[in-house]
Amino acid sequence: MEDVKVEDIAQDVKKITDEELKSVQEKVNSINRVQLQVGGLEVQKASALEAIKVSQMDLQAIQQELEEKYGKVTVNLQTGAITEIPEEDEADTKD
Repeated sequence: MEDVKVEDIAQDVKKITDEELKSVQEKVNSINRVQLQVGGLEVQKASALEAIKVSQMDLQAIQQELEEKYGKVTVNLQTGAITEIPEEDEADTKD
């Protein structure tokens, strides 16, 4: 059996050109950068969704306070004017 040297194996390995390797590396790096950006955007999205949830809960608390003070009303968000919400007759709701 013939002795195989590491140098002989290294010479037999086929390789892509340096230009092809550079092109592949650039595309892989580009994909990795975009994936990192997407991850950052997902974190921002999660933070924004949490902020919305907190604001909605705060709004509900304010609405409850206003209802206790003024009763069931709608509020004009431009002027602050309130309009009573007419209560439905019990006969209307039993149809």
